[in-house]
Amino acid sequence: MPTTIEQPDTLARSIHALETAQEGGELLGEKLTLNMGPSHPSTHGVLRIVLELDGELITKADADIGYLHRGDEKIAENMQYNQFVPYTDRLDYLAPLANNVAYALAVEKLMGWELPPRGKAIRVICCELARISAHLLGLGAFAMDVGAVTVFLWTFTEREKIYNLIELLTGARFTTSYTRVGGQTRDLPPAFLPQMKAFVDSFRKVHADLDAMLTRNRIFIDRTKDIGVISKEDAIAYGISGPNLRGSGIEHDLRRKHPYLDYEKYDFEIPVGTVGDCFDRYLVRMEEMKQSCNILEQVAQTIPSGPINVHDPKSTLPDKVAVLTKMEELIHHFIVSTEGVEAPKGEIYFGAENPKGELGFYIYSLGGGVPYRMKIRAPSFVNLSICQKIMPGHFVSDVVSILGSIDFVMGECDR
Repeated sequence: MPTTIEQPDTLARSIHALETAQEGGELLGEKLTLNMGPSHPSTHGVLRIVLELDGELITKADADIGYLHRGDEKIAENMQYNQFVPYTDRLDYLAPLANNVAYALAVEKLMGWELPPRGKAIRVICCELARISAHLLGLGAFAMDVGAVTVFLWTFTEREKIYNLIELLTGARFTTSYTRVGGQTRDLPPAFLPQMKAFVDSFRKVHADLDAMLTRNRIFIDRTKDIGVISKEDAIAYGISGPNLRGSGIEHDLRRKHPYLDYEKYDFEIPVGTVGDCFDRYLVRMEEMKQSCNILEQVAQTIPSGPINVHDPKSTLPDKVAVLTKMEELIHHFIVSTEGVEAPKGEIYFGAENPKGELGFYIYSLGGGVPYRMKIRAPSFVNLSICQKIMPGHFVSDVVSILGSIDFVMGECDR
């Protein structure tokens, strides 16, 4: 069942100043074009917003992207499937583990593979830790943009704790490249689950502090309530996904609608908003972090034993010990490493519920170890398209709140 998040009572701020002024014939001055970005602390990366202003009132807004473009899709078409894993780290680089998992699931759908239960559980851990980490950064940056610096310090302290867990699991902190097509590079270390449980317990207390700091904060509410409203109809029309979609009151989460990694076995709620403004999007992300903690606790309690990788001798690497001691395994390792997995002909699409929304991969294969075509559905790219719709009628200062509430990453947008 969805969890509807009610906003606390407050004075509503109208966002129809533009329409009112136009009807009254008050827009008599000369309009000004203002470039916000691409080098600006509140655009969260190299995003350029071209604003048309009448005084401080926005009459038109265009998001100009492409300053970070690096051609990931074309790169993927010239690489073996596993070789592209490190590039997925650089999409939403705030949640590299979730990107790794989404890409691997897409290729495994093409291969017709399904991970053993323990492998799925490990991936759920990866995805939910990545969700908390990404939401913490988005919340901290959003709060700092509107003046709450303390929240930024608290959220980054918690992210460091998550990075310690990620380093324990993968050997890296930022660009993990942990997942492989058909499984993971290694199993959970013995100390991982106890440390993860300790983090979840401590984070719940910090989460309560964050809630107390912001949810009824007069300044934060005034900067976010009734600002950047996305209606249900507009959210659907523009293809919005993730917390931005659920903030508009639409209960759509791929973990529930199209379950993968055995998500249907876990008990968690889908938070949805009531208004669709910046404040609702904040509330949804706050609740999602709580639900991720619930999922992590359930995984820790129910994680099965057994293998973590798909068993397919033709397309997966043999055991490392065998490679170092037996000639046949060494030859097999060489063939798989140089030629890649032997993918069948066909085309597939797989979408995963990432922190920013639906991260999807379309793969068209002619067979062999390299995709013929690949298309990435980047949620940040799609979510930013709503700016031209919701920014007019607001003031320049509201742009900062709107961008922070959308919570995008330009590395993913300019893939």
